[in-house]
Amino acid sequence: MPKKTNAKRDDGRIAVQVYLGQIDGKRKYKTVYGSTQKEADEKALQIKLSMKKGIDVTADRDTFGKWADRFLLTKKGVSHGQYVNYEGCIKRLKEVCGDVQISKLRAQDFQDYLFSLAEENPFTGRTTAKRTLKFVRSTASQIMQLAINNRVIDYNPLVAVEIPSDAPQEHRRALTDEEQQWIINTPHRARRAAVIMMYSGLRRGELLALTWSDIDLIAKTIRINKSVERVKNGHFEVKNMTKTEAGMRTIDIPQRLTDYLSEEKAKDFPPGTAAINKLVFANVRGKLMSDNGWRSLWKSYMTALNNKYGQRTFADKEKMKKPGRRKFDMTIPPITAHWLRHTFATLLYLAGVDVLTAKDQLGHADIKTTLAIYTHLDKVYKRKSMAKLDNYLDSCKSDASQA
Repeated sequence: MPKKTNAKRDDGRIAVQVYLGQIDGKRKYKTVYGSTQKEADEKALQIKLSMKKGIDVTADRDTFGKWADRFLLTKKGVSHGQYVNYEGCIKRLKEVCGDVQISKLRAQDFQDYLFSLAEENPFTGRTTAKRTLKFVRSTASQIMQLAINNRVIDYNPLVAVEIPSDAPQEHRRALTDEEQQWIINTPHRARRAAVIMMYSGLRRGELLALTWSDIDLIAKTIRINKSVERVKNGHFEVKNMTKTEAGMRTIDIPQRLTDYLSEEKAKDFPPGTAAINKLVFANVRGKLMSDNGWRSLWKSYMTALNNKYGQRTFADKEKMKKPGRRKFDMTIPPITAHWLRHTFATLLYLAGVDVLTAKDQLGHADIKTTLAIYTHLDKVYKRKSMAKLDNYLDSCKSDASQA
């Protein structure tokens, strides 16, 4: 029996109809086109195969941008800062593939985009950090997965997309012994925050929500049961939750921090003053700090450290010859709250604290995060240990040559 052939349309294409079933009481068809009968039949076959998989073939014209917007609606419950991150990432993704049918997107489309982000920006000279590239990939993958869950597509192309191996790591590190002494020895209103984060590993949001009632100086513990979240007006709000469920924890603190906090508490509650539920680190009015207030204070702190420990440049020395206020070049490293948290993780490692205890102390939701830090530190400090062996062998060689 000869195969059925369809008549050519006026535009030269051949149309084939695929029956989709009864929709709203009416027979529904989908028409596909091909330049030849074979091409049209193959497209019709693909439609039938997709239907067998449960794919909603009526949504094949849905764009990536449409599902990106739907995905963003599912993120209304995250913190404001995280929502802003998703919003910015999706805006950039939509500029590249927002109008493209989501079923047409392939792994190479996203791979090319990540490669373009990893290239050096000719205007700024900067490249996108590996952590940011991972966030872009994760966001795109979640959008595609949402479409899969709704039977629009049956495959997530992001599973085959890799982060460029030469993308730079975001520069986060622990403070050196010398830099830790800078924190301890430099008076400043921000020093209290820095010392607490360095010796307890608190995140900034956990620190800003901390009250004196959360600290038990006798048991030498800090209870973490809340955090701050940035809201639209640039202010913070206290939430009775932390970044993750694992963040709700009780931290054992070292004696050095206990002694420091005892001294600081005495400043907040002089003798004869009743201890109240007061913020440990607040603004000058004793209220919750704003995001801008924190940034301004931290910038002032870095300036103070730079003035005391920074190396004077030639331009600085020229300024010193003239009267008036001086703004020296910033030569110290850009210490951040996360660097201080990473310092605490490093101190735990150096003290021999096991990885499971470190996970609990740091409030990591996934043990892999803690293991990644410990594995990295293993490489660094084992390399230093081998350097000591090299130095020892070199000294033995010199002693033998002199004998």
